Amino acid sequence: MASFNKVILVGNLCKTPELRSIPSGTQVCDVSIAVNDKRKNAAGEWIEEVTFVDVTFWGKTAEVLAKYLDKGSPILVEGRLKLDKWEDKDGQKRSKLRVVCERMQMIGSKGEGGQRKESEPSAPPRDASEAPTPSESGTTYNDDNLPF
Repeated sequence: MASFNKVILVGNLCKTPELRSIPSGTQVCDVSIAVNDKRKNAAGEWIEEVTFVDVTFWGKTAEVLAKYLDKGSPILVEGRLKLDKWEDKDGQKRSKLRVVCERMQMIGSKGEGGQRKESEPSAPPRDASEAPTPSESGTTYNDDNLPF
């Protein structure tokens, strides 16, 4: 039987990332991302629901995350689901579903939430072959006009 484990999320960082190292020297960063969902309820009123998702970043991706992003920064994450299981001090079994990041994209502009601290260097330039983001090309989208 085939299986497929892929997650794509766009949201905002819930706190400033804190980089740490595991004994092997690999860098790791655990953060939560707030993902907003706006939809109509049965009465036809717009409601907004926020889902908080825990994401783990490894290696160079974790370093870039901690260096350039802050609380509130918009981010796109591609990864896979992982179920962590453990027993607490009372012997009760616990589990938690998280996303392990395989690819991360910083989105938005300097003027949007989560702007980096002034003392940090600017983000590295992107490859010229990359297409501009909608905010860079001047294209704007209104969520009310989207068909989904």
